[in-house]
Amino acid sequence: MTPFIFETVPKIICEQGGVRRLGEIAAGLGITHLFLVTDPGLVKANLLDGALAALKAAAIAVTVFSEVVADPPELSVQAAVDLARSVGASGVVGFGGGSSLDTAKLVALLARTPQSLPDIYGIGLARGPRLPLIQVPTTAGTGSEVTPISILTTPSHEKKGVVSPLLYPDIALLDSLLTLGLPPAITAMTGVDAMVHAIEAFTTRNRKNPLSDVLAIKALQLLFPNLRSAVSDGQDASVREKMLLGSLFAGMAFANAPVGAVHALAYPLGGHYHLPHGLSNSLVLLPVLEFNLPVAAAQYAELGRAILPELMSADDAQAAAAFVAAMRQQVTDMPYAQTLREAKVPEVDLPMLAEDAMKVQRLLANNPREVTYEDALALYRAAF
Repeated sequence: MTPFIFETVPKIICEQGGVRRLGEIAAGLGITHLFLVTDPGLVKANLLDGALAALKAAAIAVTVFSEVVADPPELSVQAAVDLARSVGASGVVGFGGGSSLDTAKLVALLARTPQSLPDIYGIGLARGPRLPLIQVPTTAGTGSEVTPISILTTPSHEKKGVVSPLLYPDIALLDSLLTLGLPPAITAMTGVDAMVHAIEAFTTRNRKNPLSDVLAIKALQLLFPNLRSAVSDGQDASVREKMLLGSLFAGMAFANAPVGAVHALAYPLGGHYHLPHGLSNSLVLLPVLEFNLPVAAAQYAELGRAILPELMSADDAQAAAAFVAAMRQQVTDMPYAQTLREAKVPEVDLPMLAEDAMKVQRLLANNPREVTYEDALALYRAAF
């Protein structure tokens, strides 16, 4: 067996209503002044009420930073870091979608050990220690609660990542009741995002390993059959919990077996047009699956057999084609833009997007098939 290293968070709590124990959980980490990172939508929806009540009952002081925006820019993250330092925060909670969780990771790090953000973009450049960190996802998509990655938008509209084991939280808390109010379109985008994580982790060229494979397959087995139900009936807590677990398993998988061309092509769409990350992934997923099919057929066949029992006796070519077809049907059933044109991406920008995608070699290097500039441009054209 090829040697491998697998890392993940020390503790995962999955419990409906578990946010009511947030005060107890924070106190167990020695936190006395909690810095809670979230977005204005969750404040408006009163989703913080249970968390804040639990923290008050535990006599833990709280400062709420609720200015997180999608594709968080450096300045927004730095503002959160500066506030956390000024109030003397002794711990951090990320509460929300991927942007809030990614911001919380860097607040926990930089409030304790000041560093310049541009100096730590890349792999293993950050240094510790950091403040205690708890992550509470309210969407089932990014898996950020179990990844050592934080993605930001630079002033030049590039999406760059800080990748370091320091960014793994101390605790990931999954409470499916927090996801019940998620609108259908966001449920769909985040669910497809999680499926992309599983697919790309399973087909990666680098660091693919038995544990990530098991998690990727289990993630798809939870996500694929439950996504339509979650979109059509958002109040089913059992379905929502399966989606959260699927997202978490996919996050654990790609944290150790990194993603490829889908994400590399999606990043410029988020950076330039601020399209939601899940939508960006979805818009380029099908062209990339078709592009990779000649070299990834055996792996796609395994994934197909895992989610479609009728494929158990099919050969690899048939099972792989059926898997791609199933993904196509799943995506086209979702209630959001299906093409770059529908998402208001100007056709004239496609060459610029291809140039930007080629800069994301950290991810392109993982794709099962090499991607050239001409390939990237053709993939964007196919998505248009």
